[in-house]
Amino acid sequence: MRVLALLGAILLAAGLAPGTAAAATSEHHTGRLPDGATWVADVPAAWNGTTILYSHGFGPLTAQDAPDDETREALLGSGYALVGSSYSGPSWWALASAVDDQFGALAAVERLTGHPRRTIAWGTSMGGLVSALEAERGGLDGVLSTCGLVAGGLNLNNYQLDGEYALAHLLAPAQDVKLVRFASPAEASASAAALTKIATDAQATPAGQARIALAAALMNEPGWFTGPTPPADYAGQEVQQQQELSQLVLGFVVSGRYQIELAAGGNSAFTAGVDYRALLAGSSHARQVRALYRAAGLDLDADLATLTRDADIRPDSRAVRTLARTSAVTGRLRVPTLDVHTVADQLVPVEQEDWYGDRVRRAGAGALLRQAYVGATGHCAFRTSETIAALHALESRIETGRWGDVAEARRLNEAAGGTGRYVRFDPPSLTGARR
Repeated sequence: MRVLALLGAILLAAGLAPGTAAAATSEHHTGRLPDGATWVADVPAAWNGTTILYSHGFGPLTAQDAPDDETREALLGSGYALVGSSYSGPSWWALASAVDDQFGALAAVERLTGHPRRTIAWGTSMGGLVSALEAERGGLDGVLSTCGLVAGGLNLNNYQLDGEYALAHLLAPAQDVKLVRFASPAEASASAAALTKIATDAQATPAGQARIALAAALMNEPGWFTGPTPPADYAGQEVQQQQELSQLVLGFVVSGRYQIELAAGGNSAFTAGVDYRALLAGSSHARQVRALYRAAGLDLDADLATLTRDADIRPDSRAVRTLARTSAVTGRLRVPTLDVHTVADQLVPVEQEDWYGDRVRRAGAGALLRQAYVGATGHCAFRTSETIAALHALESRIETGRWGDVAEARRLNEAAGGTGRYVRFDPPSLTGARR
């Protein structure tokens, strides 16, 4: 379907913003790929020759070509063409089809518009993993990954399971909460509700707070959820960790595990054989956990020994192979790539960037990668000006063949209109990474 919107002059006469007028003078296209995936595209009348291939995050398989309306209008107003697919498959974790569907959508639009001068892939959240995989495929000029799940599906499933296991086993061992191999969305939702109640009830005692902090550390959960700055004290950080677990994280990730298992054909995560003492020792939250255990009069070593001794969840080899094939990066970048992450991301921890940067450097592609950080809390909690500033930094690298300082915090803040939220930051190591 092709819709030509009203003339921009009419909208300008009505007093609408230039970005809105530009969006209104764009052509809107939709279509369907042979595997059933749908796609959507918007091409401005004054196309600048650059097409952005947008990859959406985890959720319903609905075609999107921008993360939100404000960003779409800003990009169209600057002359960018936008395209994105729904992906296809039995589950919201559509990594098996996403990359092919994205390139299929791009090819379909190119048959209508002609070949672009430049193509940039941009993904958010799970879509950031899609874009990272596209960066290894080639056929692009550059990749922008924002709040991207760049450590892949295997690591995601494992560190989330570590935290869920600690909550269930240390705080409610008699409940026997099911953690993997969900038979239905309802069964996963029931486990999410059970874990949420466990984390809520445990907050009433110092011992419960200490064990919540341990679970949060294993899940790479930041100690900053709300407010303009993170709490300075360990107790305040634990309060915010408990809030993010009970109000956001557990409900989302435990329910989401069903979708990943559906796509993978089973459970890919494991606790059996994991040394939880060693795992905590590598966490940036280890000092906080130790301090809260001391304050509560608990034996941390005993709890860690219990977790290690009783860990018995083993993976399904088929599921591991599937996620390794569809949902894991190699680090072998073929095009310039810029990652952007908030420093306190509850759903895709910033620690993933440390793992990804190491993987890219080990693959010999470190010169192609830059990583930038916004000093804020929240998943994908960027301002439109900040992501567009990152896009322009990537374009500079594509045009000049060198990064220079365009991806450094000072330059990005200038390009974003002086927001001042880009910061110099070194992400901690990803706790619970298995591969």
